[in-house]
Amino acid sequence: MSTLAFAAVTDADIAALRKRNPQAFSDPFATTLKVLSWAGIILYLAWSLHFFEIGKLLSASDRVWMLLRRMVIWQDMASWQYGNIYKGIAQTVAMAFLGTLLGTIFALGLAFFAARNTMPVGIIRHAVRRVLDVFRGIDSVVWGLVFVRAVGLGPLAGVLAIWISDMGNLAKLYSEAIENIDRKQVEGVRATGADTGRIIRYGYLPQILPVFISLSLYSFESSTRSATILGLVGAGGIGMIIIERFRAGLFDQVAFVVLNVLVVIAVIDWGSGLIRKRFIGERGH
Repeated sequence: MSTLAFAAVTDADIAALRKRNPQAFSDPFATTLKVLSWAGIILYLAWSLHFFEIGKLLSASDRVWMLLRRMVIWQDMASWQYGNIYKGIAQTVAMAFLGTLLGTIFALGLAFFAARNTMPVGIIRHAVRRVLDVFRGIDSVVWGLVFVRAVGLGPLAGVLAIWISDMGNLAKLYSEAIENIDRKQVEGVRATGADTGRIIRYGYLPQILPVFISLSLYSFESSTRSATILGLVGAGGIGMIIIERFRAGLFDQVAFVVLNVLVVIAVIDWGSGLIRKRFIGERGH
């Protein structure tokens, strides 16, 4: 009886039972792999927490409070050399603007070579993408160190570092925007007999212009912060003034400079919002 009953069970019946009761037919290998994965994650998390030395943090609390007090209590403000401070801030903004401008110009050209629908030759497309991976994968601070070594101290190294870093990031984002455009508009322009330049001008650019403007403005905001950090490695701008004041123990002046930088970034963000509304509208913003 039992043999006949088992023989009457078909593969379809077994599949239906598995579907209704997935836990009863679980794969032992998959279950073991899942348990080991979670165990590895938990162990890695516990090992990572070892580097957060709470005892050292608590022992340094007195120095932290002393540092904060010296930042809040401003002294001898008449001798702070405001001209050098605001010159450094202006230099930082100029570095960010010029580096972003060069990055956006070159990124737009490279994006068409990295997009699948505008560069059908796979070897060229993948070669461009790998070069962009190198530009994007190395942090702007590292590029700053490279160019400081190559061209010396000063804002030129900062401009070159921002240019290379922004070009890699923006070209990647622009190429993705190009790949997601509406093909009908491009085909309509091509049907008129337009050459490649006019197809790009009237078929591609009007569609990616909102993304182009938005990403470029965001990159300018981000580059302003990056330019401040680049100054710490000798690439010009306000960062050099900050590190000099830190080394001299003038923490009240450091706080003043940082507050001014925050105000400048807020103004840039406000201006970028106005430009987005002007060219993209409320919906795009």
